[in-house]
Amino acid sequence: MALQGPIPISFDQVFPYGAFAVGEVTQVDDFDRSTKDNRVQQIDKNTNLRMWQVRVMDPDPDARKGQGEVTVKLLAEVCPSLPDEIPGMPFRPVEFTGMTVTPYIDERGARGRLAFSFKATGVQAPSKGARTDAKAGAADAKSGDSKAA
Repeated sequence: MALQGPIPISFDQVFPYGAFAVGEVTQVDDFDRSTKDNRVQQIDKNTNLRMWQVRVMDPDPDARKGQGEVTVKLLAEVCPSLPDEIPGMPFRPVEFTGMTVTPYIDERGARGRLAFSFKATGVQAPSKGARTDAKAGAADAKSGDSKAA
């Protein structure tokens, strides 16, 4: 099979209405190797880079309950920096680069459900104009307009 491991995906496909970082970037702990007194950082098995994470709000008005916030894992040797805060805004607008998605079955609860793990190799301030085109594409896709490709 041609698809093995993380699947490359664009930021606009995941967050057509943009994304907002909540809080700061933190390290992902390797719970199998960590102890109470010694936290060990998780290493990505595909890239051998350290794993960091940031909570992200998705402002998509059609997101189902519980899907408005996701965690994006960042792969980097040193802790990535978030873009500067914007005065008067409670969250920082962000854009991720080098994104991948890995589908998996979340077996918590009575029944398993399909879930997704998002990773990125970079985070930056949103590029100018990207959200306008993404919103138009998302609206066209929902209406079934075939021009939105």
